Amino acid sequence: MLDVRRMRVLREVAVRGSFSAAAEALSFTQSAVSQQIAALEREAGATLVERSARGVRLTQAGEALVRHTEAIMARLAEAEAELEAIAGLRGGRLRMAAFESAGATLMPPAIAAFRRRHPAVELSLSLSEPEDCVPLLRSGELDLAIVFESAVRRADDGIARVHLIEDPMFLVLPRDHPLARRRRIRLADLAAEAWIGGQPDCECNRLISRACAAAGYEPRIAFETDDYTAVQGFVAAGVGVSLIAELGLTSVRDDIVVRDLGRETPVRQVFAATLQDGYRSPATNAMLEILRDVASSYESRRSRLELVR
Repeated sequence: MLDVRRMRVLREVAVRGSFSAAAEALSFTQSAVSQQIAALEREAGATLVERSARGVRLTQAGEALVRHTEAIMARLAEAEAELEAIAGLRGGRLRMAAFESAGATLMPPAIAAFRRRHPAVELSLSLSEPEDCVPLLRSGELDLAIVFESAVRRADDGIARVHLIEDPMFLVLPRDHPLARRRRIRLADLAAEAWIGGQPDCECNRLISRACAAAGYEPRIAFETDDYTAVQGFVAAGVGVSLIAELGLTSVRDDIVVRDLGRETPVRQVFAATLQDGYRSPATNAMLEILRDVASSYESRRSRLELVR
C-alpha cells in the first residue's frame, strides 16, 4: 500500500523542483527526502523521479501519482475540517493566505473581528502570492486565500470566489518631477520614463504593461521589486515612476506625489477564494462573511489620498 506521507514528499519535490528545496519546505534533510522517494518507488513498483545534473523530473508514473496525491490530500483535509466542524465554531482551525498589501489592510480587522466572535478557532495566516495560493487550496493545505482575479479567472479551475473589493492603482512620481504639478497626467506623457515594476508574471506588472500598451508604448522597466515600500524609495530617488495599488498606499512618503489617472486607472479585482467542491467549514463561512463586511467598510470610508489633480 502506498504511504500518504511519502506521496506528500513526492508532491513537494514536484512543486519545488529539487530534493533540496523539498527538504527545506518539509523541514527534512535532503537525505531523508531521497530515502522517502526511494521507499515510495519500491511501494509503487515504478520509477517516479528521474535525476540528472540539471535537476529532477517526474516520470509519467510520478506525474500520475502526484495528481492522485493532490486529490487525496484535499479529501483528508476535508475529513479533518468536517470532524472539527462537528463542534461548530467551538474549535477547529482556519488556514488562510493573502498577498502582502491585503495582509496589511483587510486581514487584521477581519482576524480581530473573527477572534472576538469565535475565540476557540485556531487561525493562521501566511503571506503568499495569489498564484501560489491556488494549488494549496486545491490540495487542502489552505481553507481560504485572498487573490486577484487573474489567479481565479477560469470557470473550471475548481476554485470558488467571492468578490471583495476593487483596488485602483495610482501613479507615483518624485515630488520634484516636471509632471508632478500638472493638472492632468496621462500615461502617454510617461512614455520616455523609466518604470519600477514587479516580477514579469505578477498582477501589478501585468496591469502596468496593459495600461501603458493602451497608451501606445511598452514601459521600460528599470528595476523590479514586489515590495511597495521599496517602489516608493526608488521613485523618491528619481530612479523611475510606477503605479501602486491603493491597498499598498496606507503609508506614503512625503518626497513622492500620488496622482489619479482618471479613466486610465488600472484596477485590481480582489477576491476571497475557497475550494469549489470541497467541504466548507463553518469557520470558513464565518470568515467570508466578515471579509465581506471589512471590504465594504473599507470602500465606504476609503481614505482620500492627497492627490494633485
